[in-house]
Amino acid sequence: MKTVLTILAAFCSVTICVAAQVADTIYHNGAIITVNDVAPTAEAVAVKDGRILAVGAKDEVLKTRGDDTQLINLGGKTMLPGFVDSHGHTYMIGLQASTANLLPPPDGTGKDIASLQKLLVDWAKQRKEVVKKVGWIAGFGYDNSQLAENRHPNKEDLDKVSTDLPVIIIHQSGHLGVGNSKALELAGITAETENPKGGVFQRKEGSKEPSGVCEEYAFFMLVGKLASNFDNPINDALVVEGAKLQASFGYTTAQEGRAMGAGLDAMERVADSGELPIDLVAYPDVLEVKDPKPSMEYKNGYRVGGVKLTIDGSPQGKTAWLTKPYFVPPPGQPKDYVGYAAIDEETTFAAVEKAYAHGWQILCHGNGDAASDRFIAAIRKAEAKHPDVDNRPVLIHGQVLREDQVDALRELRIFPSLFPMHTFYWGDYHRDSVLGPERAPNISPTGWVLKRGMMFGSHHDAPVALPDSMRILSATVTRKTRTGKVLGPEHKVPVATALKALTIWPAWQHFEEKTKGSIEVGKLADFVVLSENPLEIDEDKLANIKILETIKRGKSIYKRPAEGASISAPASFGITLDHTVDEHCDGHSIPGFKAVCGDGCFNHGLSVMLRAIESASSSGD
Repeated sequence: MKTVLTILAAFCSVTICVAAQVADTIYHNGAIITVNDVAPTAEAVAVKDGRILAVGAKDEVLKTRGDDTQLINLGGKTMLPGFVDSHGHTYMIGLQASTANLLPPPDGTGKDIASLQKLLVDWAKQRKEVVKKVGWIAGFGYDNSQLAENRHPNKEDLDKVSTDLPVIIIHQSGHLGVGNSKALELAGITAETENPKGGVFQRKEGSKEPSGVCEEYAFFMLVGKLASNFDNPINDALVVEGAKLQASFGYTTAQEGRAMGAGLDAMERVADSGELPIDLVAYPDVLEVKDPKPSMEYKNGYRVGGVKLTIDGSPQGKTAWLTKPYFVPPPGQPKDYVGYAAIDEETTFAAVEKAYAHGWQILCHGNGDAASDRFIAAIRKAEAKHPDVDNRPVLIHGQVLREDQVDALRELRIFPSLFPMHTFYWGDYHRDSVLGPERAPNISPTGWVLKRGMMFGSHHDAPVALPDSMRILSATVTRKTRTGKVLGPEHKVPVATALKALTIWPAWQHFEEKTKGSIEVGKLADFVVLSENPLEIDEDKLANIKILETIKRGKSIYKRPAEGASISAPASFGITLDHTVDEHCDGHSIPGFKAVCGDGCFNHGLSVMLRAIESASSSGD
């Protein structure tokens, strides 16, 4: 009987299996990749009331057509299930979209310290009302490993931007940043200030004077002191614009992977207002939020999925916690420097135990292998005490996983949410400076995971990188660095498998595999339309595929504008943006701007966000 039911279920997933139901919409005449192993492709898909009514042969699906059914011709383009964010930070993406774009090429123009200074000065001149309201100048995305000087900017560099206003720049990793002299002064950071637990104030050589570079909890101290002017309208706008940006990359389910305080409140307010364009799952910091109230049920597109724990920092920032020393230690550190833990063992074990005791899903940020060791030990101890808890724990990043640790993940049923995009953005730097030629090829070891028959997620961790789904796909498949070298060929992944790591597997990670992640009857009508079929084009061209449209519950929520067309802001802001889509935007090369021009620039989020703040500022809200 079980076999018969299985066959019937498979049949229902590729045909109609409905009686006397009429579709609202039917999609046809395109390559439809279902990410369903039973029927990997289809000719047409019917949608009713936001769910998939039928999928399969066109003649069969057309039987659901009624007088009012809308037929949508895909025009030979490719449709897939909407992407599910395995790990990102929607609220922080909004912050990224609201500050000066300091990213290095190809996502920005921050190639040296002089260019960073100019970007900050130009941004402040263009946004005088914003600067007046928040009281500081901020930029996001600088990367010391990509700067011509091959170092972090210091407070003196930022003093050239302003000595009257605090200036803060955030490293692309999000784990460290730099303040000018005014920022340090206002935050009360002096030569006498001790390093906080889990953080470091970098000092000038031979002295205790802060250089301006702040790592981990030291950086959070700096930012926290200066963010007090972020009111509810600003925080809400960050959430909205972060979600809209992800939708422009084909995501229909997003994640805020470390929520707390004002951001957590803002997500709930935005959901209550009906402004969320996509589903958003939040994971409050387990050390900061005492009662996160996780739920499997969405309310207006929002829910709390579990809790987040952070054990260490960033490998490219050289704050991740390793078991073997960094290949080239950061300035001022000894040759045996291995980074450090952000929290101690007792805190880690207590947090994991708390999650298991309450049945909460726990996501753990662990980049270095020492951090992964600690999380694995904590899970092993908690699972022994709570053997019946099935909470699908997740290791986030696992950049420096050893092969024995992958065995432990499999044994303990820990889902690895990996970061293969590192092979492109920082692969050369990992090989030459962070980990060295022996360890670097095994960052985000997807090959070891697949060899053991495990699922995994491929994430963007935006705002660490753009939430660029096609860059993720490309990096997961090719593992090519910025210089075109393949880093760890044994970890290359077939395109079809990499698509699962963007869809059905992260849906499983979120306990949503029954409603999302593949195009099957009964699931949500969450789709993305691509300019090319990723299964058919050369793998070296995957990153160039454009997101043409994103569809959430059968409703189009994003369409890539035609070249030369102006982009209208959301109706809630009542603003028309002042730029157009052209070849410069396609190259991510508009100086000082972050535009969403259909393929991943940032100007849309920046302009809408900042003009919303300006509007609120001028109206006295």
